[in-house]
Amino acid sequence: MELTSASTRDGRVPKDFTCDGADRSPQLAWSEVPAGTKSFALIVTDPDAPVGTFVHWVLYNLPGTARELAEGLPKQAKLADGSLQGQNDFGNTGYGGPCPPRGSTHRYFFELYALDGPLNLPPGAGRAKVEKAMQGHALARGELIARYGR
Repeated sequence: MELTSASTRDGRVPKDFTCDGADRSPQLAWSEVPAGTKSFALIVTDPDAPVGTFVHWVLYNLPGTARELAEGLPKQAKLADGSLQGQNDFGNTGYGGPCPPRGSTHRYFFELYALDGPLNLPPGAGRAKVEKAMQGHALARGELIARYGR
């Protein structure tokens, strides 16, 4: 799958989508979805964090017909389309934007998975539970990497 974002520029996350700005979730779009896709899951991580890989966003059970996420999704456990958001490593539900230590630039991995069905998880599940539930159900994976520095 191909994962793109009109919100990122030249491989960088603009300030509006970080802790230094409005902390809004970015727009994402995807194509080349495999046949049989019934749902999607999205996990956004920062592997460069001082504490190890830091989770910025967990979103799952997006409808299989979806091909885009709008900017600025509400930070609530259940969205209008039935999608569920999990807990990030800030301890919050939904998107938590890049916030690296001053003087450093980090990479942010946006990973979208096409799945053969919805995940049997409640709202608020963390990355580990989502990844475990996805085992054996991923049909394809798309990735976008963007950077942000302070």
